[in-house]
Amino acid sequence: MRVESAQCGRLLIVRLDSGEDILQSLRAAVAEKGVRHGVILAGVGSISSYHVHVVETTNLPPGDIFFRGEGAFDVLSVTGLVMDGRVHAHITFSDTEKAMGGHLEEGCRILTFGVMVMAETHGLDLAGWDRLGQL
Repeated sequence: MRVESAQCGRLLIVRLDSGEDILQSLRAAVAEKGVRHGVILAGVGSISSYHVHVVETTNLPPGDIFFRGEGAFDVLSVTGLVMDGRVHAHITFSDTEKAMGGHLEEGCRILTFGVMVMAETHGLDLAGWDRLGQL
């Protein structure tokens, strides 16, 4: 385990409109605002399509299963990290029967609107925090 402290810098609130891709929009916001390291604190809204992947095996490194679909879903959360300008995000969404989620891939499109909240971290380099093993 590794525990670090950081000061939170700018709080970025990103509004997404119907048809926009969540991951592409987060990447564009990070690039536009020059965010190197940060945390994705929250995300809400609705989507008309999803594309995610989840781990498939307990082997290390684990395999991945990608899945996608269409329909009306509420976004329950979007969380993750920005590591050296790279977005690593996860999404949870639901309809009237089930909740699903996983690692956010391109193809999660906004239905009505979306709002994502990110905070920059100062004094903490998050590069590599999503790698297997020790940093």
